[in-house]
Amino acid sequence: MYKVSFLNQGKVYELYCNKVSGSELSYGFIEIAELIFDAEDSVVIDPTEERMREEFADVEVLHVPMHSVIRVEQVKRRGACVIRDSKSGEKVTPLPLDGPRRKR
Repeated sequence: MYKVSFLNQGKVYELYCNKVSGSELSYGFIEIAELIFDAEDSVVIDPTEERMREEFADVEVLHVPMHSVIRVEQVKRRGACVIRDSKSGEKVTPLPLDGPRRKR
């Protein structure tokens, strides 16, 4: 199993997969395949992981430019998939923290 960290639209995505290889699409890309997410029937739902599951729902193979890849790690256990701010490194929460806005 691999943990892959890469830049995507100004954010750092960290996700898990079973396969990482050179891309047949073009030189300068890597293939990330067999993405791994928590079971959908889990009692606790992580909003970041749910967002990533929806974003990559129909993806069979993700082709990422090499210059966007920060790190590829072979790991024994799966951790949480996260999205981080590229400058601060803090986790980005996809849900609004202030709640809905009220009309005045």
